[in-house]
Amino acid sequence: MPSDLWDRAMHDADHGRLNEALARVRMRQRMKPRDPEATELLGLLLFRAGEVDQAIHFLQRGVELLPNEPVHRHNLANVLDRVGRTQEAIRLWDECLRINPDFVLAWMGLATACQSIDDSARSIEAGERGLALAPGWVDLVRNHSNTLARAGRVEEAAALLRAHLSAHPEEAELRSNLLMNLHYRGLDAAAMLAEHRAFGAALPAASPPSPTSLDGRKLRIGVLSADLRGHSVASFADALIRHAPKDVELVALSTAAPGQSDDTTAGLKPFFAKWLDVGGLRGDALDACIRAERIDVLLELSGHSGGNRLTDLARKPAPVIVSAIGYPDTTGLPAVDARIVDSITDPPGSESRCTEHLVRIDPCFLCYRPPELAPEPVLPPEGAPITFGSFNNHQKIAPETAESWARTLRTVPGSRLLLKSPGLGDPMVRDGLVARLSAAGIPADAIELVAFAKGRAEHLALYNRVHVALDTMPYNGTTTTCEALWMGVPLVTTLGDHHAARVSASLLHAAGLGDLVATGPDAFAKIAAQLALDRSRLASLREGLRAQLLASALLDAKRYATQVHAALRELFTKGPGAQARAG
Repeated sequence: MPSDLWDRAMHDADHGRLNEALARVRMRQRMKPRDPEATELLGLLLFRAGEVDQAIHFLQRGVELLPNEPVHRHNLANVLDRVGRTQEAIRLWDECLRINPDFVLAWMGLATACQSIDDSARSIEAGERGLALAPGWVDLVRNHSNTLARAGRVEEAAALLRAHLSAHPEEAELRSNLLMNLHYRGLDAAAMLAEHRAFGAALPAASPPSPTSLDGRKLRIGVLSADLRGHSVASFADALIRHAPKDVELVALSTAAPGQSDDTTAGLKPFFAKWLDVGGLRGDALDACIRAERIDVLLELSGHSGGNRLTDLARKPAPVIVSAIGYPDTTGLPAVDARIVDSITDPPGSESRCTEHLVRIDPCFLCYRPPELAPEPVLPPEGAPITFGSFNNHQKIAPETAESWARTLRTVPGSRLLLKSPGLGDPMVRDGLVARLSAAGIPADAIELVAFAKGRAEHLALYNRVHVALDTMPYNGTTTTCEALWMGVPLVTTLGDHHAARVSASLLHAAGLGDLVATGPDAFAKIAAQLALDRSRLASLREGLRAQLLASALLDAKRYATQVHAALRELFTKGPGAQARAG
């Protein structure tokens, strides 16, 4: 059982007093170097402090002190897994289960680790074993549903989440997982809004935000994200950060896990007046941290995507909270005041589908920062088979996507389909995807699957094997759409009936390629086929599209930043922020 030392140290760490907790536990461990609890606790706290090597040293020492206690192996395995030493972690979890086959934490660890090494079969087995022991464990339910969805069993994943939520409707974080999952297949607008409202209803009502007043000072904007690093969100947040006006002060509230900072993080840090690593803060602690920073406008960049902190924002820690970039739908959270969209993704009349005020940034709600050192665009050799491609997440390949792609390939006899996505190295994922595409009418021998590229340049170079890129429906690509265009590859999409199904249309219009937006599956196949067979236009696009993008609204960072920051200031001075101050 945890002692007073453990309880106090963890409480302090969870409430922003990690250094005090570390000092206290260090002292205990020095006084009693063979105390397994102090040794273990020191390792865990050091990891939270980012001292990875020292953390592993003390956790290994904890295993040596109590070799027959599986929890020590589990804690060491957890840290090893999070720093990329996954095979070592798996061996430790296997050892835990040899000691105690009913040690559910090890089943959870195995389920997570096996998913990350593209072994869905073993991950699903481990998840099932764990749920048999602990059917109500929310984290395991969430993890198992993610594994099922990643394996292409999206409907099973949603059913698992719904079954648990029917018994535990208050589990808001699990409901958040369900919302993300539902976009892969899509519901009608009314059903999706109801699902999002149910998320907000499961959380406590908002408290009054801490009042702020400008009084001649700069507008203080907090940027809350786990993705201020080498992540697609950073590619789109870059303009807002680098081109913030002089009358704005940016505060980073990074929820990234220890060890996730990278060169992108280092490049962004100088543009913030203050950088706070708040990954260890949850609930009241994060709420208190944001309030203490006297944030005027909190810009959250995750929505319901991975690593989000929406449940921590329910109490409304800032006068204005705005959701942008990371999620293609309403949040359903009453504390969130506004969402950044545009007139294509959310045309007039879309307000009824959202719980937030819609702020339209036209012509596009996003601004793309292209990758550095991208290879030069090259058209596939003349005489090579016409190759259609998609580098979107394979979970987005819904039945309507497969059918549209099949129709397109039939229109161009002898054409092929090149797909690249994380997870395609997993036999279960590959087999399931090929089966779904074959059922739609795409021959298995016309499909090529690529799971991995050594680096960003190699990933982008794969576009030089593609004649025309094909979008997914009803959940479009975003980064992949922009990457294809940057590599001179035209992308064809279909204009859907909700934000997630209209993102590529917005990006294409901003890039000056509105003619590649189809109105339905027949038009999609016709546009893609005509384009694939028009080598002259393909050559022109491959040579000139990058320059066209540089001159387009899609890459106009200064214009975009000016528009968004003006909108944020107006929300604070005339919208909810003004009401909060008056209250």
